[in-house]
Amino acid sequence: MANEAITPDTLKLTDENIIDLPGIASRWVRLADGRKAHYVTAGDKGPAVVLLHGGIEGSSGTAGWRFMAPVLAAAGFRVYCPDRPGFGLSDISKLEYLDTGPKANVDFLNMFADALCLDKFHLSGNSAGCMVSCDYVVSNPERVLSVMFIAGFLGDICDVPNVPPKDGKFTPNPSYVMKPWDGTPEGMQHLMDGIIYAKGAVWPALVQMRTLAGNAQREVRARFGVERQPLRATEPNEKQIFSTKGRLDKLTIPMIYLYGMQDVLLPVENGFHQEDAVPNIQFFYPTETGHQGQTDRPDTFNKVALEFFKTGKVSWPLAVEAGVSLRRPIDPRYIQEPKGGFPKPNPAMYANPETLKTGLKALDAVPA
Repeated sequence: MANEAITPDTLKLTDENIIDLPGIASRWVRLADGRKAHYVTAGDKGPAVVLLHGGIEGSSGTAGWRFMAPVLAAAGFRVYCPDRPGFGLSDISKLEYLDTGPKANVDFLNMFADALCLDKFHLSGNSAGCMVSCDYVVSNPERVLSVMFIAGFLGDICDVPNVPPKDGKFTPNPSYVMKPWDGTPEGMQHLMDGIIYAKGAVWPALVQMRTLAGNAQREVRARFGVERQPLRATEPNEKQIFSTKGRLDKLTIPMIYLYGMQDVLLPVENGFHQEDAVPNIQFFYPTETGHQGQTDRPDTFNKVALEFFKTGKVSWPLAVEAGVSLRRPIDPRYIQEPKGGFPKPNPAMYANPETLKTGLKALDAVPA
């Protein structure tokens, strides 16, 4: 069934309390440390792709990748979307399974890939999943075929302070402040307002699923008396493992990054600052896109993932559609060059919404 055939009225939760979606199957696997790992999967042949969800309460593989997983599977990929520690249906039976720090996430991904015999795989992560993907590729580059980052932070590579929502020039809601979740569906809806630009994608079943999962994880943390650990390494020895400065920017693994121009939670200026620090990663700034771009503009993000994971390059028309960055010279390793050559860099077009509109018109006019 195509995505457009799915409507909020037809969606129900399964007996596992996840959205019942065509083309996506719920699975479990036992990891080396004894935990049961839940994941959703699509496709049974072809190269492996692992997709990592974000870090707001209620997040899960299903919530983050419901639009992308079946499309990649239909194009010949095997897709795996695990529920990371502390989210979705992840194992809550032991205290050590509740660790959500950077090392715990990287160790989890290694055990997950080992259990499913994924020796090498393509990788993508959104928001906190972007951060985990970054930590993983720095510490385990030999297992990663390529990476597509989506709207997160790339470790300590950037020395510039984070830009808050109130200072974002392109955000549609500069007054947004993410309130601590109160455990209610209404509170979950507020969280969704900060990460999803396409309001029609915030289905009632999605809010219900996220609320149930978030409360289950919250209750067990309260029972064990633990808090969620930050995703950035804070312990000195751990920092040496996951520092990205002078490391991520030296990798030769194919890497691209999509950062929504209308991101409310982490304004796009944070993407600009990261782009300046990683010359080996090709950036895109898609418009009409918030923090969870694969949900806001699934057709575009799905096509970019397909082309990039299949060939290592994005065709010129699609690169334009996805908002290929003109803040610096376009990288010919990852973008197909148009007949007339790449347009010259135009960093001034990213000064404000009006200059952006003018710059995008010029970009659209470049002959393919």
